[in-house]
Amino acid sequence: MITLLSLVVFLALATFIFLKQPQFGQAASGKRLERMNQSKHFRDGVFLNQSFTPPLTEGYSMTSVLFDFFFKSIPNKTPGKALPHIKTDLKSLPADSNVVVWFGHSSYYMQLNGVKILVDPVFSGNASPIPSTTRAFAGANTYGVKDFPGIDVLLISHDHYDHLDYSTIKELKGKVKKVICGLGVGAHFEHWGYDPKIISEHDWNETISLNDDFKIHTLPARHFSGRSFKRNNTLWMAYLLETPEKKIFVGGDGGYDAHFAEIGKRFGSIDLAILENGQYNVAWHAIHCLPEEVVQAGKDLHAKRVLPVHSSKFSLALHSWDEPLKEVSRIAKSQNLPLVTPMIGEVVWMDNEQQVFKEWWKELK
Repeated sequence: MITLLSLVVFLALATFIFLKQPQFGQAASGKRLERMNQSKHFRDGVFLNQSFTPPLTEGYSMTSVLFDFFFKSIPNKTPGKALPHIKTDLKSLPADSNVVVWFGHSSYYMQLNGVKILVDPVFSGNASPIPSTTRAFAGANTYGVKDFPGIDVLLISHDHYDHLDYSTIKELKGKVKKVICGLGVGAHFEHWGYDPKIISEHDWNETISLNDDFKIHTLPARHFSGRSFKRNNTLWMAYLLETPEKKIFVGGDGGYDAHFAEIGKRFGSIDLAILENGQYNVAWHAIHCLPEEVVQAGKDLHAKRVLPVHSSKFSLALHSWDEPLKEVSRIAKSQNLPLVTPMIGEVVWMDNEQQVFKEWWKELK
């Protein structure tokens, strides 16, 4: 009995010490927490989605999900060889060009109306607080902070490890002029040494004017947040980037819901919708879109083109690595929705709607 009790105490102490490591960030307090309490989406210490969002679909349990994740055999869960990729010189891109460059999963760089934007950068090669446990596929982690010019806006959708990477954020410090994120997320940045003056935290449905010709609208998503045992203590976000010539939707993570149609009605035609498509499962259907829902969301948003992301870098779900791109491409073709499917590092020229992209994932057969 004494031995068992000692083991429990030791494990509890080890867990406590481990959770104090900097990669876990810091919970909001003081004036930051006071502002969170003023949000109509924050109740009893947690943020809530606009509609009921269970973490697991009815009929599924965490025990069964974990069992399948660790023991179920998934063919082709990781690529058999390195993913094809292009190493673009980001620093030499024409300053007046409107571009998107995707780096696998949900990390991408944009130049829009002269503003340089980096979204959810994860360049450590790991999507977990525990080193070497969720490694990037070969060929999917070819960019690092040194490859980027100065960043005008660092845009963060939420604080999960596959979107907010401690080592990448630390390395970016000093290279970023402004951080835009959801309520509470700024506490992590301050804990990691960022100047509070450059951190801009927001609730849903707010508008940030970067200059006279560039607005960023903060929008709801259907997801969750958290970097330790406590969930939903920071706010998850989608964004719409608006200039006089372009409207770009940045979806972040999230399940399908009525908010896509509401955003489409509010903003009209959207030039490019960047939507998560990958790491899905019917067991957690409410918090990640299935491929058919990605296509429907694009149509709800009145998107001229859709760039599917959240795949091709990490294996975080029970599907083959290439299933998300295969399925969304098949469904989009059947419904005449144009997709943008670049290789990692390939430049997407936003002003060229006729740019052709090959189905590069088929080359790995």
